[in-house]
Formats: sequence, C-alpha cells, structure tokens
Amino acid sequence: MDNLIFSLNAVLPLVILMLTGALLRKFKIFDENFLKKLNKFAFKVLFPILLFNNIYVSKISKTIDLQFIIFAVIMTLAIIGILLAVIPIIEKDNRNRGVLIQGLYRSNFMLFGMPLVLNIFGDKGLPVVTTLIAVIVPIYNLAAVITLDLFTDVKQNYKKTIISILTNPLIIGSLLGIIASVFHIRLPSALDKSIADIAKTATPIALMALGGEIKVRNIWKNIKYLVFVATGRLFIVPAIATTIAILCGYRGVELGAILSMTAPPTAVTSYTMAQQYDCNYELAGQIVFFTAIISPFSFFMFVYIFRLTGIF
Repeated sequence: MDNLIFSLNAVLPLVILMLTGALLRKFKIFDENFLKKLNKFAFKVLFPILLFNNIYVSKISKTIDLQFIIFAVIMTLAIIGILLAVIPIIEKDNRNRGVLIQGLYRSNFMLFGMPLVLNIFGDKGLPVVTTLIAVIVPIYNLAAVITLDLFTDVKQNYKKTIISILTNPLIIGSLLGIIASVFHIRLPSALDKSIADIAKTATPIALMALGGEIKVRNIWKNIKYLVFVATGRLFIVPAIATTIAILCGYRGVELGAILSMTAPPTAVTSYTMAQQYDCNYELAGQIVFFTAIISPFSFFMFVYIFRLTGIF
C-alpha cells in the first residue's frame, strides 16, 4: 500500500494541474488566444528562469556525473538513429514519417521531467535532471529539424536553425545557471528570492496551459498511428531505456532522470514544427493529445514497479 500511495503522489499532481487547465478552458477562463500567450510566456520566460535557478542553487560540480550525461546522450542518439532506420520501412507516406519519428523520440522532457523527479526524489534530484535537460533538449530540437527536413520538400536553412537553437531561452537560462554555479556567483538576496519565487510558478502554469490546449478532433481517423506511437513513446522506449540504465548500474536519481527523459508524452513543439514543414500536422497534434492523456498511467506503472522492486 505504501508503494501504491508513493506512486500516486508522484503522478497525481501532474494530472490535477492538467485537469485544472482543461476545466478553466471549459469554463472559458482560458481561451485559445490566452493559452498561446501563456505557453509563450512559460517557455520563453518561466522555464529559462526555472532552469537557471535549479542550476544556480545546486553545487553542480559536485552533483553532475559527466559519464552519466554521456550515457544519456548516446542513448538519445541511438533511439533517434533506430527510428530513422525503421520508420521509413514501416510507413510509406512521406508526410507521416517525420511526424511518427518525432512522436516516438521527442518527449516533453522540459515540462514533465523536473516535476516527476521532484515528486519522487525531492530537491536532490533537480541538479541532475536540470543539467540533462540543458543537454538533451537541444539534441531533440536539432534532430527534429534534420528528421522533418528528410521527409519534406520544404527545406530549411541549417545555419539559421543552429543559431536559433543556440539562442533558445532554455539554453541561455541553463548556461547562465552553469556559469553562476561554477564560478560561485552570488546574487543579491532580493533578486535571489524573486527568481526562486518566479521559478516555482513555471511548472504549474505550463501544465495548466497544456491541459487547456488538449482537444479531440477526428481522432479515430488516425487511431492506428496513435496507438502505435503511444505504445512506443510511453511504454516501449522508456522500458528499454531504463532496463539498459539498470544493467549499466544506474539507480536512484540517475535512473529517475532517464525515466523522466524517456517516459513523458510527445513534446507540444512537435506539432508546431510539423506545421512549419508541411507534414501531417493534424496527426502530430493528435499524437501530443493522445500521449498526454495516457502518460499518467504509464508514469504510474513505471514508478510503482521501480518502487515495488526497491530500485527507487
């Protein structure tokens, strides 16, 4: 029973925040225009501040294992490489190929990673997962550009893309946090507290915005793709990734970071990018929705199993 309660406490806060957003949309407190601005505010202001704060307050040089970061990067690249080889064989429609690959590898690590690790391990897990986000999210973004570019006639300027990734607010927030932590830069007390207070609002606001954006449109038309991607994204990929991590000797916070990297639903930005590349963006949006509503069950399953077996 203790393991069951622990697992529920790790997952239910995420579900409640998403449901709150959906209810606020239903009662017209949130509307589409407001949600777009709220999402932009969260990802361009709140999350960079959150990343900065988490790294700034941690002793990064003492808590980060470079070997573990390399392990996570290799695993991410391997997953993407396998999908690039397999999906074109399975799916013949070019407009679907990039969407399916994105849907299967590109987790919403930024939005779900930190709260999941925080709920399981408390503050001690944040330095590891925050640093991992700073490394993995740019890889996700660059891989998405390359993947979609391969399966569309709409070609992009790679130089402009790389500059865009390097100037991403999330990367800037992370780099500033690393600089402040490594060089022991201390902010004035009032600024320190203000940043910490703003950082606390990032995850609740972003999860409520995601809940408000969830819609069901023509979902049955693509149900075979949705079941395929949801099964791979939420169950198969994290099961394989965490099994490899366990076999390599990772436990506790590091294993939790791998789970938080591989188990979340598909990133919302995959829908936006599918639109930009003239891919099947309707399918991309449905994948975001479908994986988001199923993810609490898959999160619960993994946390419960790992807790029951004593790995967490």
